[in-house]
Amino acid sequence: MNTVTSLIDGHAGERADEPFLIVPETSRTLTFGALRHSINAVGSRLDAMNVAPGAKVAFLLNNGYWTTQIFLGVMASGRVIVPLNAVAGKTQLLHVLGHSDAEVVFVESEYRERLDELLAGIDREVTVVDVDDATGPAWPPVQAHRRAGPPPAPGDPALLLYTSGSTGLPKGAILSHRAVCAGGENVVSGHQLSAGDRALCVLPLYHINGAIVTVMAPLVSGSSVVMPIRFSASVFWSLVAEHRCTWASIVPTIVKYLLDRAAREDYRFGNDERLAAFRFARSASAPLAAAVLEEWERVFHVPMIETIGLTETAATVATNPLPPAPRKAGSVGLAWGNEIRVVDTDGWEVPAREVGELFIRGDNVLDYYYKNDEATRGAFHDGWFRTGDLGYRDEDGYLFISGRLKELIIRGGENIAPREIDDVLYRHEAVLEAAAVGVDDEAYGQEVVACVAVREGYRCTEDELKQLCEEAVGRYKAPKTIYFFDELPKGPSGKILRLKLPAMIQSLVSDNPAG
Repeated sequence: MNTVTSLIDGHAGERADEPFLIVPETSRTLTFGALRHSINAVGSRLDAMNVAPGAKVAFLLNNGYWTTQIFLGVMASGRVIVPLNAVAGKTQLLHVLGHSDAEVVFVESEYRERLDELLAGIDREVTVVDVDDATGPAWPPVQAHRRAGPPPAPGDPALLLYTSGSTGLPKGAILSHRAVCAGGENVVSGHQLSAGDRALCVLPLYHINGAIVTVMAPLVSGSSVVMPIRFSASVFWSLVAEHRCTWASIVPTIVKYLLDRAAREDYRFGNDERLAAFRFARSASAPLAAAVLEEWERVFHVPMIETIGLTETAATVATNPLPPAPRKAGSVGLAWGNEIRVVDTDGWEVPAREVGELFIRGDNVLDYYYKNDEATRGAFHDGWFRTGDLGYRDEDGYLFISGRLKELIIRGGENIAPREIDDVLYRHEAVLEAAAVGVDDEAYGQEVVACVAVREGYRCTEDELKQLCEEAVGRYKAPKTIYFFDELPKGPSGKILRLKLPAMIQSLVSDNPAG
């Protein structure tokens, strides 16, 4: 079953009355049988609108009951779904909407005015379908009924998802049915999920983590997912308890928010027996500092499984195993469901403990970048996808990520991985967010600085943090300056956008020339 359509048909035949989706705000439940009916209805409506197989169909929606049906229904009908990032800037959204060739956009009232502004800059006709949270899509009148095409094949495109685009305009990754199903299968096998599991989805479906990890993985395993409209730290654990969730996929920013709330409320995990079903949480999309992982397990008494995935690889490519198998703090675990090589600049595999670039090969890898042959050619080497991530393997095969090629700090000819400094800063209890970055320097080429956001109710000084870094990594690697901000810039997954920090620093310095 390696198409979205075949997965839904299979589960509808075997467990039609079992729940697949639960939306807590409205207490609505979608069974597998109802899901099959829904995707067939989406397909029929798109046929009636004369939308051809393979056409691009976008959405600008929050998570929820109808978003999930549209997301899966478009793919299952043989069209390509294009999730639009609801928190992206106008420039990026306009680029994605124009570049994707989307013929239809589903939108909810919250974003309708914004969409209208974007469409004014698009030089082609786009059909807009308003979506009401209670009644669903307001389908337009029948235009010209197209005969339904054959079910999609494994190699047909299913998802067009754009990278975060922290520098320049984002690229559109085309993922086939085979890839999105393989991505879900990697999560299922890596975390030993079964039909009895229940995920809590708090990440947006316009991000690869929410889309694949907490929608496709439950679809592959025949399990269920609880999907609030948005993440809220105040209701996270109550949702776990009320719906007997067994796992959740979160990102380091959310981990810190939950820990910060627990510290302020003197939280005692485990008082509610309904939490006993919660087996683990998984962290991805950005590095998780070892100190933060240890604090999570000390406070909540639940294993935190660190993983790594990319948009271009349909999420998970490596994961730490579940207990009692060994997990290693600071490691993203073992390759899972695909092959991973660590190579030098010539593409040759390097020995254990030597840093190189991660190359990936497997069914979960994108087919190509949409309308970007140059980027596609540059992304592959002898059939292997070049991730741009730097890291190394230890003697047991566990992967450790050092950073991104584009984020590497080169001070006086020495390569410095920003994560090494981030991890030290996170050891201080007052630090909520931290990111080291290189800035131009006449003497050394680049100088190391760091940006920090402090937890509410806590205090720390620049000298404290600099001393902490000097003791841990030495004066040469320690930040020369530490800048304090209320919040660091983040993408939709919660990943800190490190490459935006130099401009923020420059603005801060310009506004405060005396320091």
